[in-house]
Amino acid sequence: MPTKALSKSALLLEIAQETDTDRKTAAFFLDVITDIALREVKKAGEFTFPGIGKLVKQRRKARIGRNPKTGEKIKIAAKTVVKFRVSKNVKDLVLGGK
Repeated sequence: MPTKALSKSALLLEIAQETDTDRKTAAFFLDVITDIALREVKKAGEFTFPGIGKLVKQRRKARIGRNPKTGEKIKIAAKTVVKFRVSKNVKDLVLGGK
C-alpha cells in the first residue's frame, strides 16, 4: 500500500526540524530555492539540484497526432516544455541499482 505523499507543510516542518529553524524561515529558504531554479531554467535553459537531478527546458517539434475520440489526424504545434531529469545516483538509490 503506497504511503501518502509529503505535503508542503510537512516538508516545511521537516526542513525546520533538520535545520533547527522555524517554519517561517524554512518557507523562506524553500521559496528562494524555487525562485532561483525557475529563474535559471528560464534564463539558461537548465538548473541542477545537486545530488537530485536537473530541470531542463526543451523544445518540442510540431507533429501530427490523432484525436483519440474520433481517430482523425490533428496538427500539434511546436512548444517548449520543462522536464526533470533524475540523477543516476537517485535512480540507483530509489530503484535499488548498483
